[in-house]
Amino acid sequence: MEAALSRARVRPAVVAVWAVLAGLVVVIVALELRDAGRAQSGAAADLRLLVPVPVDELGAIEIAEAERLHRFERDAAGAWFYHGVHAGGEATHAHTPDPALAQHIGRAVAAFARTRTEREFALERDAAAYGVATPEIVVLLYRPRQAQPLAQFAVGSVAPDTVSRYVMVVGRPIVFTIPGYQIDNLLALVQAAGAASASTAPPGGSR
Repeated sequence: MEAALSRARVRPAVVAVWAVLAGLVVVIVALELRDAGRAQSGAAADLRLLVPVPVDELGAIEIAEAERLHRFERDAAGAWFYHGVHAGGEATHAHTPDPALAQHIGRAVAAFARTRTEREFALERDAAAYGVATPEIVVLLYRPRQAQPLAQFAVGSVAPDTVSRYVMVVGRPIVFTIPGYQIDNLLALVQAAGAASASTAPPGGSR
């Protein structure tokens, strides 16, 4: 009789333990599904990034504008500096440290690395309609210590909405729109770098 009563008491306890374990399994599965969903949504969102690598993997950026090529590089310590202006046969290499300019470059490059594409158009034959056949601005990105560009962007006209800009990834027959302020930021960076370079140039000479 006592043995039967003991077994009767044990069975509910065993059932309770299994119920708790089953609940834990359900919670774990739910958490894993949630994390997998977040990872998938994050991967999908990343497909809209214009720049193919994180900013930490960039070693240099060149901005060709008004027939001049402005180069910005990252030194061994990770600080950005203005390499100088290259126009035609000219090759001026400015390497004077400028902490304020380094911060400005870092912010501008980091912002550009976060650029997300908006609309997408097949290039087909009408590149002139987007301004990418003869781009006003060309942006080239490099990995550290690499001579060949990682990516090249032909920046075309301002879109009809006046707040977006047409951009083509060189080598791909697709035109995207991106927020126009991203290009404005790069142009402001070029102006700031030029002003800083001019202010520190020796009188009557060039560096």
